Amino acid sequence: MPKKIKIPRIIAALVKAKNNRDSQAVAACFDADAIVHDEGKKMRGVAAIEKWSASTFKKYQYTTDPTNIVENKTEIVMTATLTGNFPGSPVSLDYHFTLKKGKILSLEIK
Repeated sequence: MPKKIKIPRIIAALVKAKNNRDSQAVAACFDADAIVHDEGKKMRGVAAIEKWSASTFKKYQYTTDPTNIVENKTEIVMTATLTGNFPGSPVSLDYHFTLKKGKILSLEIK
């Protein structure tokens, strides 16, 4: 049986929104000044993050399955398996989060 990992509430909400392909719910997880780094691009602000989310759902049709989480003083790193419509699927990616007052301030996907 896989081990249960404890994921901070806002990150769990983000994973749920991603798996439901709900770009508005994804964007709602982020601070107004948030920045996302993904695929060599930088998205700044909730509107840009919502647009990025919608385009990745359409392009890759993926699901996110968290497999590990590590918290330190400056960030939270969630490792997740992504399975979808893209070359090399499934892949394991690291999501580097910084949080601010219960929202995601930054996310870098590596």
